Amino acid sequence: MPARDPSFAIPGRPERTYPRGGGVEYEGETVFVLSPAADRSDGDLEALVTDVLDADSYRSGDFMELPMPLYLVRDEETADVFRVTVRNRAVQLHVLPETESEGLRRFYERLREASDCEWSVACRTDFG
Repeated sequence: MPARDPSFAIPGRPERTYPRGGGVEYEGETVFVLSPAADRSDGDLEALVTDVLDADSYRSGDFMELPMPLYLVRDEETADVFRVTVRNRAVQLHVLPETESEGLRRFYERLREASDCEWSVACRTDFG
């Protein structure tokens, strides 16, 4: 059953670490998986995500060379920062240590408004 007003309560946050060799790593994860009720390819979902990011109050970038887009997104109105990926015919919102629920909810609402189908939302966590 599609979730009209899903909860974006964050059950756990990843912990940011800085390895001695440089860079940044995250221990643990919380991911909200947004799945369209209509069958959409990853390419169609990537285009939809790009349209949402381009049309609204987001600053974003695809900074890594991966086999799929990985966007670092900042909602300029809420100041929430999170990562967005498209994988396995779903849009995934990856919580960062300072991410709040409002930014995730706003992205979901914009994605839903920009598409022609209902969406379901599931939350997945992994804290080892």
